[in-house]
Amino acid sequence: MMQVLTTISTLMLPLTIAFILIVGLVRGVSLYDAFITGAKKGFGTSITLMPQMIAMLAAITLFRVSGALTIGITWLKPIADRLHFPLELLPLAILRPISGSASLALLTDLFKQHGPDSLLGRMGSVMQGSTDTTLYVLAIYFGSIGITKGRYALRVGLLSDAVSVIASIIVVNWLFTK
Repeated sequence: MMQVLTTISTLMLPLTIAFILIVGLVRGVSLYDAFITGAKKGFGTSITLMPQMIAMLAAITLFRVSGALTIGITWLKPIADRLHFPLELLPLAILRPISGSASLALLTDLFKQHGPDSLLGRMGSVMQGSTDTTLYVLAIYFGSIGITKGRYALRVGLLSDAVSVIASIIVVNWLFTK
């Protein structure tokens, strides 16, 4: 059964691309022209998003390099201790809504220190997979279409990230501790 799933997984992307190409040919679409048109639109979109990307990357770098992350962890340590929240996961929980690549780097460091199959490694993996880069998404997507007032989007996004962080700790503890 595992071999069948592995084969299906391996073939999924090439089969999807082949399906799109076949449907395009059957419908008489000029595939090369459609690709070039899409690439031009994508390039224009990337130029439009460049200021938001630069601002977000600069903010992330400033947040980490300035020591604000360390200060935030220090302030939250008493609360984390009281809630039995693993202190090693606090930087991941703080950075995940801001940057996917920065939080992935933290998760990789966590794996190196504790191992991917450790309780902390599993908690970090579930946390990484169940939360989103809320601030990045809001900056890029809202910025790309000109939304300046997100109303409740930021609150709901950060609340869902917080619930996901807490749930990842509870669920992994429940599943993997005796």
